Amino acid sequence: MVRNLLTAGLLLAGTTLLLSHHASADFIKDSKASLELRNFYMNRDFRQDGAVQNKTEEWAQGFLLRYESGYTEGIIGVGVDALGLLGVKLDSSPDRTGTGLLKSERQTKRAQDEYGEVGVTAKLRVSKTVLKAGSQQPKLPVAVSNDSRLLPQTLRGAYLNTAEIDNLNFDVGRFDRVNLRDSSDNEEMTVFNTGPRNISLGKTKTIDRFDFGGATYNWSPGLSTSYHYGGLDGIYKQHYVTLNYLLPVANGQILKSDVRWARSTDDGGSNVDNTAFGAMFTYSLSGNSFGLGYQRMSGDTGFVNINGTDAYLVNLVQINDFGNEDERSSQARYDFNFAAVGVPGLTFMTRYLFGDGIELGAGKPDGKELERDTDIAYVLQSGPLKNLGIKWRNATVRSTNFGSDIDENRLILSYTLPLW
Repeated sequence: MVRNLLTAGLLLAGTTLLLSHHASADFIKDSKASLELRNFYMNRDFRQDGAVQNKTEEWAQGFLLRYESGYTEGIIGVGVDALGLLGVKLDSSPDRTGTGLLKSERQTKRAQDEYGEVGVTAKLRVSKTVLKAGSQQPKLPVAVSNDSRLLPQTLRGAYLNTAEIDNLNFDVGRFDRVNLRDSSDNEEMTVFNTGPRNISLGKTKTIDRFDFGGATYNWSPGLSTSYHYGGLDGIYKQHYVTLNYLLPVANGQILKSDVRWARSTDDGGSNVDNTAFGAMFTYSLSGNSFGLGYQRMSGDTGFVNINGTDAYLVNLVQINDFGNEDERSSQARYDFNFAAVGVPGLTFMTRYLFGDGIELGAGKPDGKELERDTDIAYVLQSGPLKNLGIKWRNATVRSTNFGSDIDENRLILSYTLPLW
């Protein structure tokens, strides 16, 4: 563990010193670094007595060392970002692996004592245009980096963002590798494909080319629309349109609308055929938020996305995303921020989702599923442990005609230490 942390630290320091030799004051002054400590316990009970594996349960400690430089002087500014990741096993056994917290050996199913990686990203800036090449954590509708476990998932590639035109952001790039959240290896990409997705791949199972591009336009401070394209070469093509609108209803009251539509088709090496529509409406007042959502899948397959990334769906929640073939799903959600009653830092969330109409194959009855989630979180507001976060996440999943019932608990402690 110490060796890996030192390696990451020396790499970040060495890169900074190398560039700072020719750097401007802005390169040094605008740089920042932090160390996030993430302690994560997870237990998922499949409620299957006598099964080969009836639960997953692990406990781990994560270290996330982040560095972002400023830019050198001149028409073309040069900089570098770096990310050092380390996961350390605290508790696990071969009969309880599979939480996604730790890297495990495939044959023995034994979790490694530690695993990690260092990702470096070079960056160039011209005016309001930035090109980054290396390790990335994209947050695009067609590619959303997953950060729901001990360490985040990353993708490798080149990513250009420009904001030269007022209110317009344009993105374009290509990824060639993915590093999963419980891995330290950059691998070729494939699609997420559980049974009810009903996606079939031809001879090409993995690929090293994902091209993307798109634009987001802010029509007003509260209204934005976007279009993005993403394609996993030879497997699928996806077009994604979104609309987000914040409507002030009265003093301290806001109605938020989040509407998403995606069309996914095959690219010669699969049977992908899906249209996804989703809408979430949230009304907020006095620390309370009430949300209602609806999502519908249609076509010959379920929703498609790069394996390991998050599906950009309004009904993506703690365990499920309700993106199976022909699935219709609804969501009811309630949030409360206790700052409204004098307890800043304490938040509560609960939601209920139900999906049905899932296509399970000829002659089989449709599948149904539900999920109930509850989150309670507190961030210390003062004292020597200020900004220490504590979160408990509970989920219950029940399904009919497919899948396992699940009871799940996650306990997460996180603390970020600014280094400079």
